[in-house]
Amino acid sequence: MKPKAVYLFLLGLLYTPADAQIDSTKIKSYVDQVMIRVNLDTNLESFTFSETDQENVIKEMEFSINNKTKTSLSLDYRNISATLSFAPKFFPGNNDNELKGNSSYTDFRLRFFPKRFIQTVYYKNVKGFYIENMQDLIPGWQEERDGYLQFPDFRVQTFGGSTSYVLKKDFSLKSIYTQSEWQKNSSGSWVPFLDYDLTIFRDVLDGQKIKEYQYNIGANIGYFYNWVIADKVSVAPYLTVGFGGKFTSFRDTLEDGSKGPKEKAQYATVRGSGGLHIGYNSDRFLFGGKLNFNASAYDEKDNYTVENNNIYGLIYIGYRFAPPKAVKNTYDKIQKKVPIL
Repeated sequence: MKPKAVYLFLLGLLYTPADAQIDSTKIKSYVDQVMIRVNLDTNLESFTFSETDQENVIKEMEFSINNKTKTSLSLDYRNISATLSFAPKFFPGNNDNELKGNSSYTDFRLRFFPKRFIQTVYYKNVKGFYIENMQDLIPGWQEERDGYLQFPDFRVQTFGGSTSYVLKKDFSLKSIYTQSEWQKNSSGSWVPFLDYDLTIFRDVLDGQKIKEYQYNIGANIGYFYNWVIADKVSVAPYLTVGFGGKFTSFRDTLEDGSKGPKEKAQYATVRGSGGLHIGYNSDRFLFGGKLNFNASAYDEKDNYTVENNNIYGLIYIGYRFAPPKAVKNTYDKIQKKVPIL
């Protein structure tokens, strides 16, 4: 972008009036404004493998990444919301490489809002895990002396999405997800949704490459409530439950470099999620915090359970402004070719 164009763009941000919101009886919409948000959250990406031995003693191994805090940058306009998340190394807890190894985290998400539907697509890439509960596995283990068992080549890539539908017409799920709307009156709604993903697990053990494909699909339903406690403050709890299927495909690389036989399996899964969102909203500025959890589990054998848990707290701050003409005109042209936008 040329310097003159940059100057004109910034000038437009500073001097364009922020009066493009659309008011309705129960919901105020800001979709005709551009909104930028910065999020800071703790990311506890982990996999827990539980096994019951012959003496009915449960043994667990907790695989975690060495990134505890991540930053997200979001841009919203009209019916599109885009978010890029990553884990900067300068945050405390993201750089204990000597003890826990080097980890990386990237997450890119797009959300679309055709009427009462919410469509999400995303890509997530996580690499570098360590076993967090070493004290449960090795008697007398000490962190500074022994360190953690590391898996630097353990990589998890996920291509996924979800499709949600808000059953109640006057309820705004956008006010909780992206803050592109504001619920004027307290209200709640049931929200059924489907989620689906392809997850690829990669690792290198004893010089052999290991790769496993997992296909997941789930049917869920949740209840979301937006409690407006003041003109510009709301509290929004939610809880979801669901079930689904997991289909895996695994193949080893043998010592001679050839591929081993392909192994396939199917499992039933259970999952749940919940959280609490507290937010402040004005026509220009918004900020708030969230506490969320996601959990899923399936039985791989009669005495072997695999769980994936993700717990995080989040704080955000955002700013709205009317779109520069270049942004508006470009979006209008794209919308003519893709009416769903």
